[in-house]
Amino acid sequence: MIYGNVNNEFFEQQTAILAKPLRDALHFLKTADLVNHEAGKFPMDLNGVPVILQVMDLNTNPREKLYPEIHRKYIDVQFCVSGGPEKATYYDDDGSNVVRSDELATERDILFYENNPKALENSVYVIPGTYAIYLPWDVHVPGQNAFDDSRPFRKIVMKVPMEACL
Repeated sequence: MIYGNVNNEFFEQQTAILAKPLRDALHFLKTADLVNHEAGKFPMDLNGVPVILQVMDLNTNPREKLYPEIHRKYIDVQFCVSGGPEKATYYDDDGSNVVRSDELATERDILFYENNPKALENSVYVIPGTYAIYLPWDVHVPGQNAFDDSRPFRKIVMKVPMEACL
């Protein structure tokens, strides 16, 4: 998992070490007017790489209502545009998780696990400008309440093909 903020003074240095498609995705997220973009799912070409742009207006939820997820074909570049904060947890996929729903072979490229009480989850707090990049081995549970109540937030997810980054 890679975590940062597009407003960090070291943004250019942080992104310079990333694969070009991930660097391009973060630069797009930093410069595009995503506050006013319509919600939905949009295929797009990002400098020759076909990516999927998802613009979502969501509310945070209690952790117990959410399930861990993972992807195999795409790298998730998640970005908070407004609202929140959102708490996201993540941990390594060590092979001990129990599958709840497997849609990896579909366009969605998503697998949900049952909640694993033995997983040692790490947490990040996502505020506007924050990005989190989840690689195929990063189990993640986004969209959690950062406080005791639910809060609205606008999230962008860019799905970048893993093969474009190799």
